[in-house]
Amino acid sequence: MTFDTKKLEELRAKYGEGHGGSIHDPEFRAVADRIFSASGTRSAPYAGVPTLLDAPLVHIDADNPDFGDLQVALIGVPMDLGVTNRPGSRFGPRALRTIERVGPYNHVLKTAPTFEVKVADIGDVPFRSRYRLEMSHDDIEAHFNKVVDAGVIPLSVGGDHSITHPILKAVGRDRPVGMIHIDAHCDTGGAYDLTKFHHGGPFRNAVLDGVLDPTRVIQIGIRGAAEYLWEFSFESGMTVIHAEEIGKMGIDAVIAKAREIVGDGPTYLSFDIDSLDPAYAPGTGTPEIGGLTSRQALDILHGLKGLNFVGGDVVEVAPQYDTTTNTAHAGAQMLFEILSLIRFSPALKG
Repeated sequence: MTFDTKKLEELRAKYGEGHGGSIHDPEFRAVADRIFSASGTRSAPYAGVPTLLDAPLVHIDADNPDFGDLQVALIGVPMDLGVTNRPGSRFGPRALRTIERVGPYNHVLKTAPTFEVKVADIGDVPFRSRYRLEMSHDDIEAHFNKVVDAGVIPLSVGGDHSITHPILKAVGRDRPVGMIHIDAHCDTGGAYDLTKFHHGGPFRNAVLDGVLDPTRVIQIGIRGAAEYLWEFSFESGMTVIHAEEIGKMGIDAVIAKAREIVGDGPTYLSFDIDSLDPAYAPGTGTPEIGGLTSRQALDILHGLKGLNFVGGDVVEVAPQYDTTTNTAHAGAQMLFEILSLIRFSPALKG
């Protein structure tokens, strides 16, 4: 095969001048036009005030919030008083904010969600006490009630997984929601050490509070030595897919099962970073070997496009256990994927 000099001249004519934002494909050009200036410069990813997914920062008065025309609120929930072992996920929101290269374009779902959705980082939940777990849960519920009252979809970063219980109390207060839960642990355990509000039991609590419909819950990636604690998942009617079953079933079958279980009803998506094998995400309080690869997790999420998501979270990133920042990067990517899914949710107002 000879070198095509005519093709080379055509490429030189089309691409020899201009700049990195000189994109000809209409789909890609729509993204590039938002990022590049007319002269071909773009903001440095390491400059400016860091926010979740590099979304605009909007200061919300906690007492008299005005959400304007926001469709999605990115919210930090820096609280880890519910951990059973290693603390540190209180630093999760800050760690995800410092990840400088996630998005803006999702090539699989074909969206640039931070441009196509009215979304902002509205900061962190204001806590009255850094010491009192139950009070912190009350603060989370109160804050998220205001978000839900405004018709805004909450997308959160924890914090330990106990934060999802008060969030669900806000999101599911008018009708119980379904849930796609990706995790190493079912988190449906009972009370111990004088409280039921730890990170090993939020979904038992949510079901018993009537805000989570267990028949519309699927838990994906479950594994490890705590299996004996999860009988409530099976007794209540949740669907559990263990990590070792995923390879046997295949990703497409897992996706099909998830879509079947939640149907077209309102659905919450909770992603615990320990669902990933610690080879990919060691920075978490309860790592379990034998978990999902980051590729598997992305493939599962990509298969959920079009479901009726009314909220979501990424939890349990404890950055101090990972000097590489890989865990925080994985968490930020999963947050971006969930925002991309919300872009196609029937629940998105406007």
